[in-house]
This record gives sequence, C-alpha cells and structure tokens, in this order.
Amino acid sequence: MNWLMLVLSLPTENAAARMRAWRALKACGAAVLRDGVYLLPDRPGLGDALSAVAIDVQESGGTAYRLGSQGEDERFIPLFDRSTDYAGLLAEASDLQRVLAAGQDDADSQTSKTLRRLRKQYDALVAIDYFPAEAGRQVAAVLAALEADLARRQSPGEPTVSRGEIALLSPARYRGRTWATRARPWVDRLASAWLIRRFIDPDARILWLADPLRRPAKALGFDFDGADFSHLAGRVTFEVLAASFSLERTPGLQRLGHLVHYLDVGGVQPAEADGVESVLRGLRDTLDDDDALLMAATAIFEGLLTAFGKENP
Repeated sequence: MNWLMLVLSLPTENAAARMRAWRALKACGAAVLRDGVYLLPDRPGLGDALSAVAIDVQESGGTAYRLGSQGEDERFIPLFDRSTDYAGLLAEASDLQRVLAAGQDDADSQTSKTLRRLRKQYDALVAIDYFPAEAGRQVAAVLAALEADLARRQSPGEPTVSRGEIALLSPARYRGRTWATRARPWVDRLASAWLIRRFIDPDARILWLADPLRRPAKALGFDFDGADFSHLAGRVTFEVLAASFSLERTPGLQRLGHLVHYLDVGGVQPAEADGVESVLRGLRDTLDDDDALLMAATAIFEGLLTAFGKENP
C-alpha cells in the first residue's frame, strides 16, 4: 500500500491559516502522525487534496512538503479507525429508536429531521472511512431500520422493505417448539437462546448440534448457515430475532443487542463489553454442559436487561 504524507509548519500568529488547514485535513480524513505531519492512503483525489492544503499554507507564509512512500506497511491503518465517530452516530440513532418506540405522533417531524442529519453525517464519515470495519456496517443497519420504521409510520399501508428484509412474525406461531443451534455456544447463540425462552417460546427445547446439517426436520434452526434465523441485513442472530418478533421496543433490549453484536462480530464497543466477555468466557471454560452454560448465562442476560432498561426506560 502506498501512502501520502504532508509536513507543514505555519507561523504561530496566523490562526486563520492554521484553522483552514486543520479543517481541510479533517474533511479529507487525514491521520495525524505527529504535530504538523499528516498521512493519507494513496487513493484517487487525495493527493490533490493535500496539494491544495500545501499551496494554501505556503501562500500564508508557512512551509509545506508533500511526500509519498511505497510499500506494504500496514502499521498506519489503525490511525484511520473511525469506530469512535461511528459510536457517536450509533448512540444518537439508539436515542431515535427509543423516540419512535414511544409512539408519539408529534415527534415524527423532528425524528425525520434528526434522521436525515444522521444519514448525512454517516455518508460523510463513510467517504473518509478508508479501511471499513464492522462499526460502519452496524450503524448502516441501524439507520436502515430507522428509515424503514419511520416510513411505515408516516405512510401506513404503503409497501416498504421491512426491517432490511427481516419478516415480522407472531410469537404465537412459534410456541412449544424445538430450537436447534451449534453446540458449545458463544455469545450470540447464548443470547439468542435466552431471548427465545424469555420472549418468544417460554417452553422452548434448545437442541445443541454437533453438526448443523443433521438438524431434525421439525426443529427451528438459529445462528448457523441455512438456519431459520441467522445473521441478516447487517445484524447478528440476536438482533434478527428481536426484529422478527417486534421485541426492539422492550426497554434495554436494543442496548443489549448492541453488546451482543460487538462481542460476536465487532463494531462499536459498549462500555460493558470487556467485563461481560470475561464472565461469559469464564463460564464457557468452566462448564462443559451446554444446558448448564445457558442457565448460567441466563442470569447475566437478565441482569443486563434490567440494568439497561432502568437506564433507558
């Protein structure tokens, strides 16, 4: 990978020129190597952007040098991590989801305006996200779901793509069933199994499969390729189940979904992630029986739901 570098220096008294340079470099997503040294990947248009900054700096009485480098040095890539920016968008989008869930008709106009702003900010961030990761995909899925929900509220009866092609289902048709997933579950399978018993099918029998291809014909599969419920539209299985059965308005469940999403595939890191991951990993290393593991994990998910629900009623 080739890189572009700009080294600049401006007189301390020229605050206006400094601000122009900073804004221009921020707009094109330049990373800061050290004071006065900025870096971008060598991609179409970015060299011109750095050259424009260099010319303005020189015309303002400063010095500027545009350099290039060749090689496969990937050490600079973490400097372009946008997860903190995506975290801010996700937090605002989550607040907006709670507003929509409250069902206040008079909030639609302001919600629509806020959503357009978030979409604009997201598109601008994507434009400078030179090394996309899960955080961006996670925010994209949440914004798409918000836009679909708002469209249904504002134009009831109009055909829309439902929740990013996630069908809405009635829990009444999924009671007393056998639900099957892969054995030795990790966070998404554990949380999904808890969600199924907690909100969808209280009498669900959870079957742990050594080989998903040998799933019993009448069993509902979750969290494996070809399952009835698995990753879809940028969401992990837990989030797909919550959306499918209209559970997202449950206080605290959306935030729990963000946590499960991060622990399963990455994305925006919630504050509780490291602690919850350590506890779940400890349980998984200690308990060989998957039913016992689910029972132990159930207490954790119940506690998190209660805590999150109190913080975001």
